[in-house]
Parts: sequence; structure tokens; C-alpha cells
Amino acid sequence: MDLTAYLNEQQQQIDAALDARLPQPQQRPGRLHEAMRYSVFAGGKRLRPILMIAACQAVGGQPNQVLDAACALEMIHTYSLIHDDLPAMDDDDLRRGRPTSHRVYGEALAILAGDALLSEAFIWLTRPWPGIAAERQLRATQLIASASGAAGMVAGQVADMEAEGQAVDLATVDFIHHHKTGALIRVALQAGALIGGIDETGLKQLSLFGEKAGLAFQIADDLLDVEGQQEQLGKDTGRDAARGKATYPAVLGIAESRARASQLHNQALALLEPFGPAAEPLRAISAYIIERRH
Repeated sequence: MDLTAYLNEQQQQIDAALDARLPQPQQRPGRLHEAMRYSVFAGGKRLRPILMIAACQAVGGQPNQVLDAACALEMIHTYSLIHDDLPAMDDDDLRRGRPTSHRVYGEALAILAGDALLSEAFIWLTRPWPGIAAERQLRATQLIASASGAAGMVAGQVADMEAEGQAVDLATVDFIHHHKTGALIRVALQAGALIGGIDETGLKQLSLFGEKAGLAFQIADDLLDVEGQQEQLGKDTGRDAARGKATYPAVLGIAESRARASQLHNQALALLEPFGPAAEPLRAISAYIIERRH
């Protein structure tokens, strides 16, 4: 398949849906809404909502069925990036090639913009989803909430901060990235499949696919911080090592990290076999994850 065309098509659809769902700067308080939009429309790849759409398609659903949930997940992801970049956490000046939110709007408004995006996400997760059974909507929403909080992404961020500058083992790195990065990737697959009407067996398969793909994504991200170029990545490189971050290259080395990403990719592909040709976008995205250069 033409992955570039697929990604562009879905990204355009998601961007249009986000634009329609986010408050406009003309609404008071305009500076808050401007800050929210600044980070949401900073040029992200929309990987998580695209994975949600692809999962829905893999089980026979349609992209328009998941747009509310997909936009909500991207809002949650963006809030997490705003907060991660703050001086109290990762203290980053660049995100997606632009100054980070707190560098443009100040720390207080950046925090509040993140808070507002998280809240806005749950507005769209709890509005009626036409044609989707209420029990499926509730379960998808619960999974997204869990993946976003103390059992998921937030737990990973705390573990990441606690491990900074410490000697850590592979189990610790796995825990951090299974939660910090992997949780939202995994739940993108779960929610998309649930909305598309998947059964329990298929849901377990796609959950495991998300787990493998999420870890492969993070290994690729860690490798890019070592080997990538700032101009391509849109953010500073070499910061993980400078801050003593718990990363796969730091624990395994570059060659073994790359081998592990490839192994995870192959395991992920095997989990997609029962879904046949409908899962081709997921297969292509999995390959893109470990081969990407930005």
C-alpha cells in the first residue's frame, strides 16, 4: 500500500476534525484557546489517532466512527507533551521544530492549556457517538482514561523522572516506556477496535500488537535521540544522555536496541495475521515506526 498517501489522507481528516472540535481564539479567554491550538497544530504526525482509525478499519469499521475518540486521544497526547516540556519535568525548548508552549505563553498558561486539553478530550469522549453502542463507548472511554492516568502514561512519566541519573536495568526501562509511551499507543488500537465492533479474542490480539508496536516506537525514538538530526526531528537531540535518562541504548547499546526493535516489529506483524488484508495499514505503520528518521 501507499503508506505516505494513507497517512496524509488520515492526517488531513484528523486535523479538520480537531479544528472543528477545539475552541476558537475568538472565544474568551482567547489566549488560552490560542495556546491550546498552538500545540495541537504544531505539526504532529497524528500517529495515535491514525492507529485508532486503522484498528477500526481492520475490524470492518469506518474512520468517521472513531473521529471523536481519535481527536480526544490526540488532545490527551498533546497535553502530555506540553507538561513534559515544562522546566519542572524535561525542560525542553523545542517541540516539533517550534518553541515549546511555555517558551511562548509562559509556564502558567502552558500548564492551563494542557489542563484544558485534557478536559476537552473527555467532553468528546462522553458525547453521544451516533451508531456506537453505549457500552462500547463507555468501555473505550474507560480504557483511554486508564491509559492516560496513574495506571498508564502518568505512571511512566513519574518512573522516568525517578530513574533520571540512576543506574537502571532493562525491566525498569520496559516499565517506563510500556506506560509513558506504550499506554496511549496500545489504547489507540483497543479503542479503535472496540468502536469498530471487535470481539474479545480480536481485542486481545490487537492489544498485544499495540504493546509490541509501542515499545518498538520508543526504541526508535531513543535511537533517534542518539543518531538523529535536530533539523529532521524538530527537537534537540542528545538530551537523553545528557540528562541520564533511562533509555534502551543506554541499557542495551545501539546494536542490540535496533535488534530488539526489529524483533518486536516481527512479533507485532504475527499478531495481525488473523485480520488479513484489512490490517495492511497497521502492518505498514508498524514498519514505519522502526524505520522512521524523524
